[in-house]
Amino acid sequence: MNFQHILFSICDSGVALLCLNRPAQLNSLNEAMHLELQQALAEVIANPAIRALLLTGEGRGFCAGQDLFDGSVIGSGEPLDLGQTIERFYNPLVSALRDLPKPVVCAVNGVAAGAGANIALACDLVVAARSAYFVQAFCKIGLVPDAGGTFFLPRLIGTARAKALMLLGDKLPAEQAEQWGLIWRVVDDELLREEALMLARKLAKAPYSLALTKQALNQSATNSFNEQVALERDLQRKAGQSEDFKEGIRAFMQKREPKFNGR
Repeated sequence: MNFQHILFSICDSGVALLCLNRPAQLNSLNEAMHLELQQALAEVIANPAIRALLLTGEGRGFCAGQDLFDGSVIGSGEPLDLGQTIERFYNPLVSALRDLPKPVVCAVNGVAAGAGANIALACDLVVAARSAYFVQAFCKIGLVPDAGGTFFLPRLIGTARAKALMLLGDKLPAEQAEQWGLIWRVVDDELLREEALMLARKLAKAPYSLALTKQALNQSATNSFNEQVALERDLQRKAGQSEDFKEGIRAFMQKREPKFNGR
């Protein structure tokens, strides 16, 4: 695949590395980048050699959100329908990351603003550079938080903090985001890519059951208790019939590390 706005490669140990690559624009998103992201994520889903995804940004920022100079936003003087942009690009993107049947690690380098912050939160494990920060910048330009932000934030940090971030638009430093439970870990800037790749490699060796675990956790937000335990039963049935479960039992009996194949 030849991309202009992203970098995409399959690293060793089954990790796909996906980098937003418009560093001069702080990796802000335009229509062309969205289309390339859709292609890359389709490859991640379809390719069995890819066992985990690492998402990050090139340059000094992770993602500054929507590129406000993009033609799909500025338009040609006609009444603007941002709902169409969300429906075509942002909702499919965050849904794909959240529902991807493979672990997704996000390495946040620098600013994660607006939709950029919420795209990071759609990933499974977020590691941030110490200098990074998150900002729900929508109120600064008279818009509503999107890209799943109004879903993710109150569930991660509570309604009071989510409201404050979204209504005030203040910056949230990475270390405070870690303390609040918004992200998994903060590391020194120069170690970010290395630490995130190490984490992705570890997840790439994990069993098929991780995809089922993601499904269970995603549905727990809206399921009743009875619905959730019934889902656990059904997913455990699938896990128990997998090759990886058989390998896990063999490895346990033989007192060795299991070698999972993701099936």
